Amino acid sequence: MAGLLKRLVPKRFRKAEIVIPVVQLHGAIMSGGSRFRPALNLAQVGPLLEKAFKYKDSPAVALSINSPGGSPVQSRMIYQRIRTLAEEHAKTVLVFVEDVAASGGYMIAIAGDEIIADPTSIVGSIGVVSGGFGFPELLKKIGVERRVYTAGENKVMLDPFQPEKAGDIEYLKTLQLDIHEVFIDMVKQRRGIRLSDDPAVFSGLFWTGRKSFELGLIDGLGSVRETIRDRYGKSARLELVAPAKGLFGRKPGVGAVAQPEQIAAAAASGLAETLEDRALWARFGL
Repeated sequence: MAGLLKRLVPKRFRKAEIVIPVVQLHGAIMSGGSRFRPALNLAQVGPLLEKAFKYKDSPAVALSINSPGGSPVQSRMIYQRIRTLAEEHAKTVLVFVEDVAASGGYMIAIAGDEIIADPTSIVGSIGVVSGGFGFPELLKKIGVERRVYTAGENKVMLDPFQPEKAGDIEYLKTLQLDIHEVFIDMVKQRRGIRLSDDPAVFSGLFWTGRKSFELGLIDGLGSVRETIRDRYGKSARLELVAPAKGLFGRKPGVGAVAQPEQIAAAAASGLAETLEDRALWARFGL
C-alpha cells in the first residue's frame, strides 16, 4: 500500500532513492518442472528477467543464484538472455551466490559483470556429468525379457535395461567433452585475466567462496544487502521481482481440481523427481 501511495506522488516531490531489482534463480536447472519440483529454466525466469531489466532508473540488476546445476542447454539460454538484456538496457549485472553456484549454476553466474559470494558458498564444478541406472540383472531375476525393435543400430544406445557397451560410453564421452569445451570457453571469455591459470579450475572441482575468490572465479565476498548499500548508498532499496500470483496465492490459470488418480500419479512422479533433485544438491554436501 505504501508503495502504491508513493507512486501516486508526482516524481519531482518524491525523495530520491535508488531501487535495485532482484531476481532469484534458485533450484535445479531443467526444462519442464512440476508442482512437486519447480524447475529453473528460461520459460520460468525469462519474464522475470525482462521485467527486472525494464526498471528505468535502476543502474543495476541483482541476481541471487542458488543452484547445483542441471541442463547445460537451459543454463546457456538463461546466460544468453541475461547478457542480451544487460546490453539492451545498459545495466550492470551483479550476481550473488547463496549456498551454491555449481556446474550450470556457475554457467549462469558468469553472465554477471561481478560475482559475489559468501565465504562458505560452494562455487565451480566446471565440468559435465551424465548419470543413470542399469537394470539388466534385475530383469533376469524377476523373469522379465526386454524386447526392443529399432531401425538404426544406435537407436537404443545407453539403454538402462541392457548391458553397457564400450562404444556407447566412448560416444557419450565425446559429447561431454564437446559441451565441456563450450563451458570452458564461456568462462575464459567472461572471467578474462581475473581467472587463475591453475588447471584444476576446469577439472570439475568445486570450492568455497573464499577459495573461489583466490582462483578468480568470483570477484568478492559479501552479501547482497551490504554490497548494494556500499555501492549505491544506505538509502538504496532492494525490490524482489517475483512471479505473479492469483487472488488466493496460485499462479494465474491454476485452479482445476485434480482427480484422485491424477494426484496419485503426480505424487509418485514427484517422489522420483525429488530423489533426483536431492542427488544433485547432495553432490555439494547440501
